[in-house]
Amino acid sequence: MVKVDVKGCASFVDAARYESYVNKALEAFDVLESEKGAGNDFLGWKHLPGETPEELLAGCEAVCDSWKKLGVDLVVAIGIGGSYLGAKCAIEALSHNFAKQLKKKDAPEVVFAGNNLSEEYLAELMDLAEERNVACIVISKSGTTTEPAVAFRIVKQFIEDRYGKAEAAVRIVAITDAKKGALKTLSTQEGYRTFVVPDNVGGRFSVLTPVGILPIMAGGFDVRGIIAGALEAEKALAVRNASNPAVVYAAMRNLLYSNGKAVEILVNYNPKLQYLAEWWKQLYGESEGKDGKGIFPASVNNTADLHSMGQFIQEGARVMFETVLHVEKSQREVVIGSDEQNLDQLNFLAGKHVEHCNHMAELGTRLAHIDGGVPQIEVSVPVLDAFNLGSLFYFFEFACGVSAYTLGVNPFNQPGVEAYKKNMFALLEKPGYEAATAALRERL
Repeated sequence: MVKVDVKGCASFVDAARYESYVNKALEAFDVLESEKGAGNDFLGWKHLPGETPEELLAGCEAVCDSWKKLGVDLVVAIGIGGSYLGAKCAIEALSHNFAKQLKKKDAPEVVFAGNNLSEEYLAELMDLAEERNVACIVISKSGTTTEPAVAFRIVKQFIEDRYGKAEAAVRIVAITDAKKGALKTLSTQEGYRTFVVPDNVGGRFSVLTPVGILPIMAGGFDVRGIIAGALEAEKALAVRNASNPAVVYAAMRNLLYSNGKAVEILVNYNPKLQYLAEWWKQLYGESEGKDGKGIFPASVNNTADLHSMGQFIQEGARVMFETVLHVEKSQREVVIGSDEQNLDQLNFLAGKHVEHCNHMAELGTRLAHIDGGVPQIEVSVPVLDAFNLGSLFYFFEFACGVSAYTLGVNPFNQPGVEAYKKNMFALLEKPGYEAATAALRERL
């Protein structure tokens, strides 16, 4: 189970004020659990771990089995934001770092598209597709979001040209609205297998829906283990008390924010967690960044970033706190050997595990940053596996709801994301945007 330790903040906060923020977080917990707060029509994620139907998992397995029979070795997952970050996170976290080079993987490689508008990226994706046996998962409620719609148009055409329209219907799966939208209409016309994006689950909370389940499963990873870990977290975090990890995290980060710490840096010491940070940044940034409020979510990958961002964190503007992802035990062992010449002066480490050195680097950095004025929160799991990744997913989702309600904002809307889209459509001269196009041209 996920644990939260806030001792690294003790020298920065008053104990009485922390207690008051715990009480605020408990009130926010009550709002979340009552399901009567702002945005309560988007709370379907809360019970996903315990309510994921077996027929959904069986349906996803059937897709994977059909692709295996076709010899598929490349799955292009098309989506943006919450429609790809959770799956990307899980695949990165659970993969062998060098799986591609070792070429030992039985399942297809999953790559992502529709999360950018880079022409080079799409051209190079098609270079890869030319060499591989391809299937596609397209994820969009509407089917008209520009980035994934552009990517899907190109990938769909490639699959149809290579395999024919009849086989394309087997190789393309859509995850979309149950009843409406362009992608749903196309799926019905073309005979694509479809899975539903639940109406009551927002994109950034959707990793435990088909949005995350099918791409993760297609890559050969343990979806049932992820769901089991999330279910354990769901049960543990439903307990109302001051030591509830979600309450502790929400209370401390809001207290630090009230003290002027407006930037939270999520820190990892395992490169497999880089995309957990990317997923977390959307979750918290889109949930809390509104009404002129919110903690800015950032991330670093240590120890690498200690040699780039470390100087700023240690001695730059004192506007930040760090939340450190701590993995207690490595699943692999590498022991440092002895060297007769000892030119690198490392014989004092002979016989020690590399992960021991990693943990000491983590501990030393946290102490240094406390001395430099950066409070430290620790979020820890026993090991990085499917079960604990599922626990982390649910913990951060639940804590996000508690934290945002503590802050006084609706965690489940995102009104600000539409502004860039309107400008982009106008500049692309989309029909219906003529007046906006003219107005923007005047500004350029």
